[in-house]
Amino acid sequence: MASLLRRLARALGAGDGAPGDAAAAERRAVVLHGLDVSIHNTRPDISTDDVVARLDAAFGLIARYTPHYWRHLRRDFAGVVVRREAYRGAYFPDTGLCLVELTFVVNRDFTPAQVAATVLHEGMHARLHRLGFPLDFADRPRQERFCRRAEVRFGRLVPGGEAVVARALGILAEAGDAEVAPRVDPALAAARVAAADARSRRA
Repeated sequence: MASLLRRLARALGAGDGAPGDAAAAERRAVVLHGLDVSIHNTRPDISTDDVVARLDAAFGLIARYTPHYWRHLRRDFAGVVVRREAYRGAYFPDTGLCLVELTFVVNRDFTPAQVAATVLHEGMHARLHRLGFPLDFADRPRQERFCRRAEVRFGRLVPGGEAVVARALGILAEAGDAEVAPRVDPALAAARVAAADARSRRA
């Protein structure tokens, strides 16, 4: 577990101005369904226990309704990180870590199936990486479509998966390469997260 936390610090750039107040963060390491999970909770209005419960439910849906995908996730992920970011999820090929965004996990506007679909999506990126697919951005639209199709298959099997299917099919049907695999401006993303967190503290 200590090695996981060290990889997390390197992967997410600890100390480089990343979103959240590191000094005030609650950190917790747990194992859920056999996966190491590291939680970095910089939001005092969010219960870390709630993060654990929601992520546990999401993992359980993947394991129950698409066990073949879950077996791959267990092998392909080095661990899962939960922290504040400007996007729902990411896969870091240099460390094998999957990121799931803190506020997304606990937001009741999203079902456990939608949280699970994000984990599954990043798991498909991990699977492609393990199979030797290129990491260059030019191949990202093709890989994103592969991941969205996996979301559709999962959403059609899991209870409450209608929103997962609708979103994934909408992207597959209408989006061009730039929308399927958008480039993220890290500075702009960090500024938006900081502004949203400042609003939550004032509320």
